[in-house]
Amino acid sequence: MRNALRGRCRMRRFDTAQPILAGLVSAVVGFASAFTVVLAGLRAVGASPAQAASGLLVLCVGIAATTAFLALRHRMPISTAWSTPGAALLVTTSHVQGGWPAAVGAFLVAAALIVVAGLSPWLARAIAAIPRPIAGAMLAGVILSLCTAPVRAVVDVPELAVPVVLTWALLTRFARQWAVPGALLAAVVAIAVRGVHLTGVSVAPAAVFTVPTFTVPALVSIAVPLFLVTMAAQNVPGMAVMATYGYTPPLRGVLVTTGVASALAAPFGGHALNLAAITAALTAGPDAHPDPRRRWVGATALAAGQLALGLGAGLAMALVLLSPPVLVIAVAGLALLSALGTSLVSAVTEPAGREAAVVTFVVTASGTTILNVGPAFWGLVAGGLTALLLHRRRGGTASADSPTPATVATAGAADGGAADGGAAGAAVSGPSPSAAVPGASGGASAGASGGASGSVSVAAPGAAVADNAAVTSAPMSAANSGSASG
Repeated sequence: MRNALRGRCRMRRFDTAQPILAGLVSAVVGFASAFTVVLAGLRAVGASPAQAASGLLVLCVGIAATTAFLALRHRMPISTAWSTPGAALLVTTSHVQGGWPAAVGAFLVAAALIVVAGLSPWLARAIAAIPRPIAGAMLAGVILSLCTAPVRAVVDVPELAVPVVLTWALLTRFARQWAVPGALLAAVVAIAVRGVHLTGVSVAPAAVFTVPTFTVPALVSIAVPLFLVTMAAQNVPGMAVMATYGYTPPLRGVLVTTGVASALAAPFGGHALNLAAITAALTAGPDAHPDPRRRWVGATALAAGQLALGLGAGLAMALVLLSPPVLVIAVAGLALLSALGTSLVSAVTEPAGREAAVVTFVVTASGTTILNVGPAFWGLVAGGLTALLLHRRRGGTASADSPTPATVATAGAADGGAADGGAAGAAVSGPSPSAAVPGASGGASAGASGGASGSVSVAAPGAAVADNAAVTSAPMSAANSGSASG
């Protein structure tokens, strides 16, 4: 009897320890793989070091709060993340009219749009109507300059960059999930060897409030593109990953929760929160726990881990300040390489949408600012007009190769080295379930109820997903099932 009781106690400890370990690993991978992208993005749109560290802190707190709330409420391994593709967008947008307060105002508007997408079906249908090649091309154009940074770093600071790149390459071959965190560690070691010190640099976490202002250029350059890439490159693929493991979270509830949390974080520098993809794969899969009903424990552990990591936001900012800027961007670029590859595949795979996708990519990658509006917006406009022109030239008939309207834009992780945490190439396989985007028509509903006469279903048969630096979901197909009405 005594031995039987001891055996049960051991089983209970293992029953809890396995998902907790998976959640903590997810938190570390997600943070280490993408925090440099976040800090670089916030600094690019005018944040001071203290404001950027504040933004990283509140994003971690927001991830902890929303993940814990959703996981405990629904008893599902629902995890959230910061928008890594959104942070990459900020890097390419750079300074906007009105400075940092205007950027904060744009973060608030983007958060409001996410809430509206959760409450109203028409906005979700509008997002789903963006052709996949155009969405993928816009994301590829946004992150291209970041992905070339490792090359520039090897030329400018070879003594620092070469060890970083070699570490990343070796780990990509033998332990892909740890490639970007390993590269970051190599950068830290290289900086330490140089003999730098933290004198005069504050490492204590502090939330810095900024009164938002609203300018048209900031809204057009930041708010709208930030909302689009967050929805297309994180939320939709995140639902597909969850569906792959047999979970159907209420997407509307997720959008409202992350949107409200983003709005609360915005005045303190947080740009956007969303559903995770890679961290979702790490906590929702069988490695987290054999019993799907127990995997939600891993998500709560991820929340605790993110909260602890957020306390190191000041130290992370200090590391960035002590590093050559090109080295910081180089680490971010390594994290986004898989995102770039998947985005380009998404952009050019479908022949009928290829010309419009190429136009979108070229305009976005040009970095050109027109009327104080950034290139991501103009890339979407140019691509959309090209698609419309070619559609009319072909007589308005859709060919068999016509692009599928879907916002399954790709990224590789933000949550990192793959986008949401950097686990590039983490394989997610499943029986091809579907995740529903609220507001479209017919098809499976991913827990979204009311207000829509149908749904856009996103199938992910054996999708390779990379999350947090941007989120990857490829190959992923989205079918607009049925007609969208009222």
